[in-house]
Amino acid sequence: MALITAKDMRGITEALAKKDRKFAPVIAQSDLCPIGQKKSNRTHYQVLVHSILSQQLATKAAATIRNRVTELAGGKISPESMSELDPGLLRGAGASGAKARAILELTGSTLAGDIHFHKFGKMSNQEITDELTKQWGIGRWTVEMFLISHMGRLDVWPVGDLGVRRGWELIHKLPEEIDPKDLDPLGKKFDGYQSVVAWYCWRAIDLSRERN
Repeated sequence: MALITAKDMRGITEALAKKDRKFAPVIAQSDLCPIGQKKSNRTHYQVLVHSILSQQLATKAAATIRNRVTELAGGKISPESMSELDPGLLRGAGASGAKARAILELTGSTLAGDIHFHKFGKMSNQEITDELTKQWGIGRWTVEMFLISHMGRLDVWPVGDLGVRRGWELIHKLPEEIDPKDLDPLGKKFDGYQSVVAWYCWRAIDLSRERN
């Protein structure tokens, strides 16, 4: 992927603040959004395995399970090392039966060449989403987080993410919870950098917690 510079990101945040002034305080109180500025040192496969293991878990619990699974895999998560594990071992490390199945099916598809990881850099968000959501246990949210945090895609609008919605509500001081279908069209005016908008929605929650 082509990395963007801090200067580029400052230009994006300036455009964001102009299109929606209510984001200005959050931007001013936060570090610069890091999306797309650093290349990940993990493979696509590793990131997806970590994501599956972390689903619906607190950060500390997820890290513990990831460490156990990595140890079982001989110190490095790869399709080859994970193919040596069975569902019972993964469950013993703390993964649920559903997560064990998702990981092993992902592993099998990767080894069979059914997932074209080597083409992801040239594929659109939708093409990647279509390919990955064919896998059992990988849904749209997992792919959106993959696209944003790992691939550095700036144009992802994850309205299904609860944190994005709660952050939007805080920033705009909404009296009621916003529905994903209502938030979705509001991202159109930020076309090209919706991921950055999402990141500052998450930051709004962090700032609120810090104040409290």
